Order: sequence, then C-alpha cells, then structure tokens
Amino acid sequence: MSDAARRETMSRSQRLVLLIAILASFVSFLDGTVVTVALPAIQRDLGGGLVTQQWVVDAYLITLGALILVAGSLSDVFGRLVILRIGLVGFAITSIAIAAAPDPLFLVIARGVQGIAGAFLVPSSLALITSTFRGPAQGRAIGIWTGATTGAMLIGPVVGGVFVDLLSWRLVFLINVIPIAVTLWLLVVLKHRDERRPGATVDWAGAVLCTVGLGGAVFALIEQQNLGWASPAIWGSLTIGVLAFAGFLVRQATAQQPMMPLDLFRSRNFWSGNVATAFIYGALSLNGLVVGVYLQQGAGLPATLAGLASLPATIISILFSSRVGTWAGRIGPRLFMTVGPLVMAVGAALLLMVSPRFDYWTQVLPSVLVFGIGVTLTVAPLTSAILGAIDASRSGIASAVNNAVARVAGLIAVAMLGVIVGGSLDLSGFHRAALVTATLLVAGGVVSFLGIRNALHRPSGDTGAIVTTGGAPAHGPGTAATPAAPDGGDQASGD
Repeated sequence: MSDAARRETMSRSQRLVLLIAILASFVSFLDGTVVTVALPAIQRDLGGGLVTQQWVVDAYLITLGALILVAGSLSDVFGRLVILRIGLVGFAITSIAIAAAPDPLFLVIARGVQGIAGAFLVPSSLALITSTFRGPAQGRAIGIWTGATTGAMLIGPVVGGVFVDLLSWRLVFLINVIPIAVTLWLLVVLKHRDERRPGATVDWAGAVLCTVGLGGAVFALIEQQNLGWASPAIWGSLTIGVLAFAGFLVRQATAQQPMMPLDLFRSRNFWSGNVATAFIYGALSLNGLVVGVYLQQGAGLPATLAGLASLPATIISILFSSRVGTWAGRIGPRLFMTVGPLVMAVGAALLLMVSPRFDYWTQVLPSVLVFGIGVTLTVAPLTSAILGAIDASRSGIASAVNNAVARVAGLIAVAMLGVIVGGSLDLSGFHRAALVTATLLVAGGVVSFLGIRNALHRPSGDTGAIVTTGGAPAHGPGTAATPAAPDGGDQASGD
C-alpha cells in the first residue's frame, strides 16, 4: 500500500472515530437539555412544583457527576469501547423507562439511573478523539466535537419544545434511541482494537463517598425550600454530604489507584481550567434551566417558541466552533477562555431587559446572540487546554475529571435555584438568576486569564525545553499542553 493510500485509510478511520464520539456524546448532551423545556409539561402531567423540577434535573446530574470518574476507571479495566457500548444500551433502556413514568418519584429514580449510563458516554467518547488525533488535527477534531455537542445542548430545547407542543413530553426522551442505534452499528463497522490497562482496579469506596457527598448536599439545597434550614433533615444531610465529600478527597489522596488522581492538578492548565469549568458550566446550567422554564411559565410562550428562542446561539456554535478550535490550537486557548466567558456574561446581563411587557426580539434575542458568541469562543479552547495539559495516555481520566467538574457545577447551580430566585421563578427571580449567571461567567473569565498559559513550541529540530508564556520551563511529558505525536515526540507543558 502506498503512503498516500495509507494516509487516506487513516483519515477515514479518524473520521469514523470522530463521528462515533460525536453521536455518543450528542445523546448525553441532548438529553440534558431537552428536559428543561419539558419541565412545565411534566409538572402539569405528573404534579409537583419547582422542587420536583429541580429533582428531575439534579437526579440525573448527581449520578452523572459522581460516576463519570468511575467510568474512567472502568474503561481502564474493561476497555473504552466496552464501557461505551454499555453506556449506550443503558441510556436507551432508561430513556424508555422515563417515557413511561407514571409519577414523579418513578421519573426521578429513572433519571438517576439514566445518569449512571450517561456517565459512561462522554469521557469514553472524548478519550477516543484524544487517543486518535495528534497535534493541530486534535484541536480541529475537538472543535468539531465541541460544535456538534454544544449544538446538541442548544438545539435540545428546540426539539423538546416541538415534541411537547405537538406530541408529548414523554416522546422527548425517546429521541435518543435512533442515534444510539446508529452509534452501536458504527462501533461494529469501526473494528477498533480496544485497550485495557493491566492491573487497573475500580475505586468503589471513592465512588460511594462521592455519591453520598453530592447527594447529601443537593438534598439539603433543594429540600430546604420545603423544610427550612433549621430542620434536622436539612442540616443533617448537608453535614453528612460535606463529611462524605471530604472523605472522598482524603480517599483520593491515599488510595493506590484513585478514581480522581490528585496529581493531575499539578498541571497549571489542568487545575485552572477545571476551576474555570466549574464557574462556566455552573452558569450554563443555571441559564439554560431558568430561561427554558421562565419563557413558558413567566412569559407565557408555548414550549416550541421557548425552545426556538435559543436557535440563533445554536447556529453560531455549529458554524464557528470548529474554526475557533483551530485558532486556539494555533495561538493558544488563553485569549478565548478569557474573552468568551466575559462575552457570555454580557449576554446574561442583557436578560435584565426582560420586563412585564415581554418582547422576545428586543429583550431576549440580543442576549441569545451575544451568549452564543461567547459559548462558541469558550468551549473548544477550554476542552483543548484541559485535555492538552495531560499526557495522552491519561486522556480518559482527564476528560472524566473535567466532565465530572462540569456536571457537579451544574448540579450545585440547579440545586441553588430556589435560594437564588427566592423560591419562585417570577420576573424578579429571573433577574436575580441572570445576575448570578453573569457573575459566575466573569469569575470564569478572570480565572482563565490568571491561570491559563499558552504553550509555545520551539522551532523544528530544537530539542531543548518547551516553554510556556508566563510560565516555567517544561519538566517532562506528563504535564503536556499538546499530547505527544504518534512517534512519541515531545509535548508542550501546561505548567
């Protein structure tokens, strides 16, 4: 086979891997957003108020955030493709169960189980990209993945709104079945050799401590609206949650094979990128839920129009995420990660223009457009900076940690909704939520500016240390900002 033919064959394989990664992640991201526009219909059909709506969102996020890290360990033990297949099948089964939910309790439990399946999808799919693509091609691949998955997050309310208005909220959760079936078929076509790490184990004790920690804290934050902070059930569960999560951190520092290796955070770009992630994705989750619900319950829009409200941001993300990923790969992520969240903060603040005399075109559309630009500038560079700060052999656990941080941030932001809006999502509560969203995004931009460093490669043939702007010389391949080339070449440090 000629070199040209070999390169073409690899190119086809890479495209197939990228498509599988996009579809697998698309399912998880889509489900996380279609539910927001369906919440008012779920409330009308099954009953419950704001607390029930919070639990429908957070039951999924609790198990998703806690077990994403376990999924990273499981992929080391059983292989990424095996875990990906299990996640896809589990997601399909739980989607059907949710569609058939007879009451809120069943729905919340099914959403929690679905979060377990969802935890298996995103880290494994993203690890496929980072282990298949190298150099500038990786930045472009992550940009394409980001555009597609961010598009899923943004287009989810549109699809959900159409289904709610024209069919049923129950069918919203069955949207996943077709892409899941296609992804499973593509995995067969791929014929990719799975990889396992000899001697790998699963930190089940850490998983239990993390789940109890998140669950206890979230229960207190949501249910305090009904029981009050003085209730023993509230302060007791909050105390248990805090202690369990502290125990989780101690476990990760002492376990022989921790599910969240704390040494990952020695990389400057990794720890600062994850702090920025917490602020940015907490804001994204809060904004998505508040806007989706308020446009229906406060402004009186039907579900379809409430979903269509985010469509301009979707178009911007799909058109430009790949290009932004390429630019960030060339000049570094710091500028994008600083400017992007600040632009989003302006978009969130523009929601303060919403008034009792509601008008989408003058009060909401400017916010959507500015917010969409900010999201597009931020997400691909953020992902590249964090995963590029870690050696390619640890890309699975690195992506798992970053996804866990993002989901836990969203989990806490949604759990705090009652406190933020004052127990009722009226106009004043909507404005308070917009201000909190903008504040979180400003914090994300500041953290990125202060913490992120751009890697600068030396000219070809120079084997000296690779330095970073504003940082110290690199001290080894384990703290890389750009994963090693296939031939094992040097990497740029993110430290």
